[in-house]
Amino acid sequence: MAQSLSQIYVHIVFSTKNRTPWIDANIKNELYAYMATVLKTHESPAIIIGGIADHVHILSRMSKNIAPAKLLEMVKKRSSKWIKTKGEKYVKFGWQNGYGVFSVSQSHVERVRKYIENQEEHHRRKNFQNEFRSLLEKYEISYDERYVWD
Repeated sequence: MAQSLSQIYVHIVFSTKNRTPWIDANIKNELYAYMATVLKTHESPAIIIGGIADHVHILSRMSKNIAPAKLLEMVKKRSSKWIKTKGEKYVKFGWQNGYGVFSVSQSHVERVRKYIENQEEHHRRKNFQNEFRSLLEKYEISYDERYVWD
């Protein structure tokens, strides 16, 4: 085959350091737009980015030319530097060390998009840690509770 083609969708989830509620209404939309630009620059356009004050969800089409670890390193590193320029309130901002990346079949893209769109509503019933545990269990990912929340 002369061409390399792919269509890989991923649901990415990560939180702020210590789940501190940094992502407020003053910065949320601009932060998401900035993250979308970083993703697009790395050939991994965002379909939707959402979340609440202590974490982010991204539904993206993943580039065939970059590893998930490298993409997340760029998104987190660049957005962290960017947010720290937005005022004294954000100078100690940081993301948690890890992340979750979950594959999404084409037939479930719309369901995941709606899930991300409704994060505010969803988190009236479930906190981030329980939500993330549910995702890990749904995708049958083994984990050690001691290391998930750093």
